Amino acid sequence: MSPATSKVLKWASFALVALGSPSDEVMAFSAPRHRTPLRGSFGRVNGISGNIGRLWMAGNDGNGGDNEDPNPGGLNQWSDDDDDKQSFEDLNFFEQIQEWFASPEGKEDVKTYTVSLGVALCLRLLIVEPRYIPSLSMYPTFEVGDQLAVEKVTKRIRPFNRREVVVFNPPARFRDIVGGSSGKAKEALIKRIIAIEGDTVEIKMGGKLFVNGEQQDEPFTAEDADYEFGPVVVPSGEVLCLGDNRNHSLDGHIWGFLPTENVIGRAVFVYWPPWRVGTTGMF
Repeated sequence: MSPATSKVLKWASFALVALGSPSDEVMAFSAPRHRTPLRGSFGRVNGISGNIGRLWMAGNDGNGGDNEDPNPGGLNQWSDDDDDKQSFEDLNFFEQIQEWFASPEGKEDVKTYTVSLGVALCLRLLIVEPRYIPSLSMYPTFEVGDQLAVEKVTKRIRPFNRREVVVFNPPARFRDIVGGSSGKAKEALIKRIIAIEGDTVEIKMGGKLFVNGEQQDEPFTAEDADYEFGPVVVPSGEVLCLGDNRNHSLDGHIWGFLPTENVIGRAVFVYWPPWRVGTTGMF
């Protein structure tokens, strides 16, 4: 992998979209300009006469073969124009930004950050996106403050299964219940699929879940439901979703079935906080 590709992937993985700061050590100098060369060829320093700074020249130009050394100290002599050249530190903030954008380093960094941003946006739009848990409706699988990754690819290539945790846009019935003008009506929800199309679902016998007549073992729930539900048959193209915290969740037993086209993606793992990292209870 080339260094440029590695750099792009590094920044894209962190989704960094801000431009970096230029180095404080960048300076702008122009090359020194020398005066018109002396005629003839250099011989030796006229040290015998003690005239420091005067050179003995081969040839006779009318002054006895001696010419003034234009730079007797042996140091570079810069043009007068360079005295007005400001260092990077002397520029104001906007001038520093302009200087950085005009520099090769700045152009390369802008290119890197732009490509990285494009990669990050494509990843979020098509492959995976982060989500934040704001409530306890999915407790104990998720707690308030958990941040998780939601992958968006497999929903297009394989059907949904029972027990999968999905993030989805709320159906119309949910919006009717909470009010269409409410901000919550537009927020994505996270629940667990407990039945797929064609399943017969019922909650009975003290809050136990039955699917197609069989009682389900649900170790991921906080407690048994204190309500009864069904029996109902899940229509084609839809699923039934409930929260793991059955008695504190506004879910499918209230607003009904979820069209699979509303699903954003499957929750695959918790990545924050560090002590919560993992996939416990998601499958």
